[in-house]
Amino acid sequence: MQVRKFLPAVALAAVLLPTMGLAQEAEAVPGFDEIGPYIMTTLLFCMAGFLVFFMAAGFAMLEGGLVRSKNVTMQMTKNIALYSIAAIMYWLMGFNLMYPGEFNGYIGSFFVPTTLDPVGVAAADAALDYASVGSDFFFQLVFVAATASIVSGALAERIKLWPFLVFVVLLTGVLYPISGSWQWGGGWLSEMGFSDFAGSTVVHSVGGWAALAGAIILGPRIGKYGKDGRVNPIPGSNLALATLGTFILWLGWFGFNGGSQLAMGTVGDVSDVSRIFANTNMAAAAGAVTAMILTQLMFGKVDLTMVLNGALAGLVSITAEPLAPTLFGSLWIGAVGGVIVVFAVPFLDKLKIDDVVGAVPVHLFAGIWGTIAVVFYNDGASLGTQLIGIAAYGVFTFVASLILWVILKAVMGIRVSEEDEITGLDMSELGMEAYPEFSKG
Repeated sequence: MQVRKFLPAVALAAVLLPTMGLAQEAEAVPGFDEIGPYIMTTLLFCMAGFLVFFMAAGFAMLEGGLVRSKNVTMQMTKNIALYSIAAIMYWLMGFNLMYPGEFNGYIGSFFVPTTLDPVGVAAADAALDYASVGSDFFFQLVFVAATASIVSGALAERIKLWPFLVFVVLLTGVLYPISGSWQWGGGWLSEMGFSDFAGSTVVHSVGGWAALAGAIILGPRIGKYGKDGRVNPIPGSNLALATLGTFILWLGWFGFNGGSQLAMGTVGDVSDVSRIFANTNMAAAAGAVTAMILTQLMFGKVDLTMVLNGALAGLVSITAEPLAPTLFGSLWIGAVGGVIVVFAVPFLDKLKIDDVVGAVPVHLFAGIWGTIAVVFYNDGASLGTQLIGIAAYGVFTFVASLILWVILKAVMGIRVSEEDEITGLDMSELGMEAYPEFSKG
């Protein structure tokens, strides 16, 4: 301060004037009250997106553990390929097909690639009432990848790689975005009042319907069903890996459901996200415990694979409405999901529909239940509208998938030969084994 006292007046002005200008500029910059919601919601989408992305690892581990060792490499290949294809297809057309803005409510425009915000976008040019395009795109992308993973597990151990990946291109780029736009893109089901908070139907049932269609056209694995109608169990290669996969999926589901709050800019939003976390966790726990008790009572011993799928069914069940229920409400909704799995798996076997990992009971049947359960805690939802939504997604996805599988079967062939299936898809399709030391002696 002593030095400044003796500065010439001109020099002093040169020091002070820029500082005054900065103060004026600072006054023009939006405050946190204005930009805070944008920043926090963008952060929510990024963090939740990371968690849902990690579900890709969960699906891979679950499938790798539930298939035989001769087919593990194939499942790993399918999972990393389907995620990568989903990322490209959702950029190329899926995102803007699913969220087209103003449209006729049924189908948007094809081949409109996603464009991100400019580098260093200014607050004046950003969508301050929502979030960045990049975070929104990434968060929605990981959902479509999860849908494709559901199909992968159900059709394991007998489907060819490339026909499956062609189906993934069409599922992630066309089918899922079109049906998703009906609800989350402001389409006709949204206008009707259909409610599906995080995707029991929009994501999980869609994957389940596509998997069911594929399983019917593909047929069961060799030796799964005897001529006398007996079901022959085909144990998986690594239940520790399957358990790890289930825990990873459980963790990822906090992002799946919590991020679907779509806002984190207020005290209420943040509190609701935490409420969703707690409800999601309770439903999973209830589904697992219910499946454990039921298998003990029905079979005399606990079936770990049923317990794992019970937890996943509880998660799927609460996904349509994870915010409104109490913890007890989440408990009984998830518990019903556990019951569904225990009875649905043998039901499919009676129909000779071979679902390797139980994807159809978990994602389709529990997804339908979860969508119906919305009416118990969401006053704005009606049973009739929920049933219309379930039927719409079912008819569209199942019929479209059935047609695609039939075409792929006729054009490319979708099933490996009997010899290749016995040898294992790792060697017949890929020429490498997941556990080579097992076969070397």
